Amino acid sequence: MADVGCDHGYLGIYLLQSGQASFVHASDLREMPIKRAMQNAAQYGVAEKMRFSRADGLTAVQAGTVDTVVCAGMGGDLIAQIVEAAPWLKQEGYTLILQPQSSGNDLRRYLGEAGFAITEERLVQDGRFLYAVMKVRYGGGKPLSPGRQYASDALLSSDDPLLLPYLSRIEHSLKKTVAGISKGITEEDRKKLAYYGAALEEISVLLQAIKTDERGQSHACRE
Repeated sequence: MADVGCDHGYLGIYLLQSGQASFVHASDLREMPIKRAMQNAAQYGVAEKMRFSRADGLTAVQAGTVDTVVCAGMGGDLIAQIVEAAPWLKQEGYTLILQPQSSGNDLRRYLGEAGFAITEERLVQDGRFLYAVMKVRYGGGKPLSPGRQYASDALLSSDDPLLLPYLSRIEHSLKKTVAGISKGITEEDRKKLAYYGAALEEISVLLQAIKTDERGQSHACRE
């Protein structure tokens, strides 16, 4: 696997120690994280199974040397740029594990338009923050509606226990965005309002459907 933005290298080290990976190419833009990752790999006895590169995105990774690419802990727009700059990912046999810290809607929009399909999506919680983790492969992707750019079909069908609070937060954020943009008067403001308004309407409908379903299940259990 390739770990883009590897930081201290702990993900690659864990995957090697647990037997989930046989080789890890760890890369980072900065010199200090690479040095620390090399030190940690040596400390945990997996250095011979790792390659380290100070590089931008996947520029140091050659096609065919990995079958899985992890981009985690960075903005969704940056992840989209990294994927777009590596056209070999559109060949058969590559799996992407993507975890955007922000701009998840931008990443999902790019993936759909570029032909990538989100085959699985789950949520994780770190303190008060919720993050989405996506499993992605090329092929079968299609342009997504504004609402699905915030909550993919894969996530909605996952029965994830964090789905309700996640959608509630998305709805709250979109309401604030729509309220702010509604005060604008430019053509660009109107375009943004149309997009975010459509996303809000779709997310609100999804949220209401989930709440209604949960109330129905609760009523059935009491009976």
